[in-house]
Amino acid sequence: MDRTDDIRIRSARTDDVPRMVELMEPLVSRRILLGKDLVDLYAAVPEFLVAVDAEDRVIGYGAVHVMWERLGEVRTLGVSEEWLGRGVGHRLLEALTERALELGLGQLFCLTFETDFFSRHGFEEVSENAELVAAEVYAELLRSNDEGVAEFLDLARVKPNTLGNTRMLKWL
Repeated sequence: MDRTDDIRIRSARTDDVPRMVELMEPLVSRRILLGKDLVDLYAAVPEFLVAVDAEDRVIGYGAVHVMWERLGEVRTLGVSEEWLGRGVGHRLLEALTERALELGLGQLFCLTFETDFFSRHGFEEVSENAELVAAEVYAELLRSNDEGVAEFLDLARVKPNTLGNTRMLKWL
């Protein structure tokens, strides 16, 4: 049996993408994660951290995406089913939070079904009419083509993607 203390968190590499996709597939099929095109995953490799076992096999993944000057999003956080409940997600989220601080971020956003998990890590639910950013920042963010930004802003065009998800925010 694999030991939890043998888990390492490291920056993702391009050769990790096929394994990440393999781990994402069950979550995408259950509509827990939104599917991502390979071209987008490869482009986002610098944003990802992975959890690896003693043999350097990817067992979890997650990304921090910078949305604005002090605002980032935890994206695409997932753990291999055989490693669930063993602290891998916790360690990944802690490492992603550290990365966010290194990037100079002061807030982390996530869109999730896993509200209990994120609440245990300091995230709070965002009310539907909450004003999350200043009006001038909102106007700039509206210009973004990024779906995550649209989800953060709670725009009507992404409502089908966000159905059942909860918007959550953490101050760092």
